[in-house]
Amino acid sequence: MTTADAQAAGPPARPPLSAGRGGHDVGWWGMMVLLATEAALFSYLLGSYFYLAVQHPTWPTIGAPPLALVAPNTALLVASSGAAWWADRSADRGNRVGLIAGLALTIVMGAVFLGVQGLEWSRADFRPQTDAYGSMFYTITGFHGAHVLAGLLALGHTLLRAITGAFPPGRTLAVNNTVLYWHFVDVVWLVVFTSLYLAPRF
Repeated sequence: MTTADAQAAGPPARPPLSAGRGGHDVGWWGMMVLLATEAALFSYLLGSYFYLAVQHPTWPTIGAPPLALVAPNTALLVASSGAAWWADRSADRGNRVGLIAGLALTIVMGAVFLGVQGLEWSRADFRPQTDAYGSMFYTITGFHGAHVLAGLLALGHTLLRAITGAFPPGRTLAVNNTVLYWHFVDVVWLVVFTSLYLAPRF
């Protein structure tokens, strides 16, 4: 091909921004910025919680929250990250069945987690308006619950796309980012669980 022919053909086609998996994709960096913002918000909330804790001679004011429901619920959420990882790996390997099964299992586990959290709230003998502790407890756990719900919606949308075959090998960035968000939600819950449920016992 002559120089004139090359110029007439125009520049070579660029792959879509979401074509790859790695950290050089715009979508990946966008997810990183989102997670950094959300991490800062949780940091502010937990910082406020511990600030109020040192101001009160007895904190939590109603005693440490029980672990009967939240401990197995935490284990369930951690296990859901394993299912999400399976879905992510299956997508990268072109295993559509594994991708769909992993996403579906993650959604079921996440939905059960939210249901058990709602049950825990219904059984608690304090409310957000009870005192400062109640306000912080419900704000932090509710804020996290909202993130779990957002994650479930994203997983559900990704699952529907996976069923239609939207993620061939090499074009799985949407799956990777959705699973990354879910891992973030799980890690944040471990910090929340340690701060609100375990720390008061020490």
